[in-house]
Amino acid sequence: MKKMKEVPLHDRPREKIARRGASVLSENELIEAIIGRGTKTKDVREISKEIVQTIHQHRNNLRYEDFQGIEGIGPTKASQIMACFELGKRYFNTGTGSKVTSPEDILPLVAYLKEKKQEYFICVSLNGAGEVLSNRVITVGLLNHSLVHPREVFAEAIAERAASIICIHNHPSGSLEPSSQDIAITSQLKDAGTLIGIQLIDHLIISKNGYFSMREKGLL
Repeated sequence: MKKMKEVPLHDRPREKIARRGASVLSENELIEAIIGRGTKTKDVREISKEIVQTIHQHRNNLRYEDFQGIEGIGPTKASQIMACFELGKRYFNTGTGSKVTSPEDILPLVAYLKEKKQEYFICVSLNGAGEVLSNRVITVGLLNHSLVHPREVFAEAIAERAASIICIHNHPSGSLEPSSQDIAITSQLKDAGTLIGIQLIDHLIISKNGYFSMREKGLL
């Protein structure tokens, strides 16, 4: 793993937030942006990786004490992380733990996409019981064009030991008609999921005019 000082300036978390927004950062990068720096003996990227592992391990009952065993995390950084989680919990509903049985169950988690001027591609990971493990932005495109690769979609799902995923993207134009590219990437993701054992349950298109389900329309 490269140390932070070896990462090009424009690829560092805080610089990426300034240019493209926090939604494009990975979980590790978000933690790197929060804690800022490492120690003399441990780079911030190493510390962030351990923090993310701790978060996944204790996601349902995250406590201040859970970070105390991580080298490089003292009271200040532990407090910063806990404060960020509490703020997020108060203002944003990620849907973690909620059960998904139909497309309507996903819509509250991605309602904000209806107003976006760019195309966002979202992946929701589910456990074997159909409960939401995470809800994250994979790519942010320009206008109606967003490219996504299966490795970007499944990387975190594999790490989370997800049983299945649901993909969602928005059409800023308001159209709910899937493009040939939308249909092609759905087929590609379905095949990739079959190979690695993580089922693609559905691919939803969201706009101000409603939603389109690839599964309901027989395209998945």
